[in-house]
Amino acid sequence: MSSILIIGGHGKIALLLAPLLREAGVEVTSLIRNAAHIDDVVAAGGTPVVHDVASSSVPELAELFAGHDAIVFSAGAGGGSPERTYAVDRDAAIHSMDAAVAAGVPRYVMVSYMGAGLNHGVPPEDSFFAYAEAKAAADAHLRGSALAWTILGPGALTLDPASGNITTTPEKSQSNTSRGNVALVAAAVLARPETIGRTIEFTDGDVPIDQALNP
Repeated sequence: MSSILIIGGHGKIALLLAPLLREAGVEVTSLIRNAAHIDDVVAAGGTPVVHDVASSSVPELAELFAGHDAIVFSAGAGGGSPERTYAVDRDAAIHSMDAAVAAGVPRYVMVSYMGAGLNHGVPPEDSFFAYAEAKAAADAHLRGSALAWTILGPGALTLDPASGNITTTPEKSQSNTSRGNVALVAAAVLARPETIGRTIEFTDGDVPIDQALNP
């Protein structure tokens, strides 16, 4: 895999993922919405492309995606309004999947969250409801697509340093997951075809990532 495009290229996970991919000899394109973030992306090893995925059509995205080997969706509305959440985490995500198919990009990795799904159980009055609904719809669309997909379901994200160790059978009482470990897992699944078609929920743990990802 020689060319990967990250949607949400200025996100904390994306900025940790880009240098991992570059170290592995992969060309990284980082899609960002704000031109003020160009320097950060370049410093992380990505080639910045300023484009608002939420306002893009499928053909526009397909043109951007053409020639890449994989898409990583690591964007998010960041707890904004429900309208913005649906626009980014559901609609833009779904458009990006359809665009990947149209552009002939085979591989797609979605950064979701642990517990995501159509039966997420979040009540409508909860501020998390729109995000849960959006991610459920996006993940379901991805599973039904023709893409070689992997869905990552990390627990509660932290800024702790990456340990390189996770567990895919987490205790309910322990959900902390460092963003650094999420980046390591994303890089690992991109290099491992046997993770295609899998939803991998995980938290920080004590099992080396390569071992934890074994089927």
